[in-house]
Amino acid sequence: MGILYTLTPELRIKLKKPIGMLIRGSYTETMKKLSDMIKEEKPPTIISVGDTVSKNITENHVLPQLAIVDNKVMRRNIQPIPTTTEKTIHVKNPPGTITEEAVTAIQDALKSSCHVKIIVDGEEDLLTLITVLYAPQNSFVVYGQPYEGIVIVKVTPEKKAEVSEILKTMETVRKTK
Repeated sequence: MGILYTLTPELRIKLKKPIGMLIRGSYTETMKKLSDMIKEEKPPTIISVGDTVSKNITENHVLPQLAIVDNKVMRRNIQPIPTTTEKTIHVKNPPGTITEEAVTAIQDALKSSCHVKIIVDGEEDLLTLITVLYAPQNSFVVYGQPYEGIVIVKVTPEKKAEVSEILKTMETVRKTK
């Protein structure tokens, strides 16, 4: 398992701020706003990162092409969430890192014509960056912002450039298998 990126302490602080549009509110309010935005903008791909947000959007009849989960909420183990997917991929991605295995799984899932769930052994939070980098133009990447609501990242060339810059500042560590 090769680690491509490692989170720096400075970046950990920066990434606490949403990288997309924060939709504040209750479950009902955030899901209504997300549904309205999907109807209006018709994104080519919807990606959810995180167990709670993946469960919530699926319950609201929004089927993400890619759902990335780690079977944890706020670092506590939970029952695996039921999602309607045709394919499930398991990857290792230790906390505070992005592994080569996780990046490849995301790239493959986004090229696939079926709905995919990636189950992460470790932590999925930073994989949001990889999904934004590789998702098709105008896609929505949705993740939870603890105690506040959800974040919707509309994938644009500017967002891809912003994410690319963030990844460049992460320490690149090469480990042999």
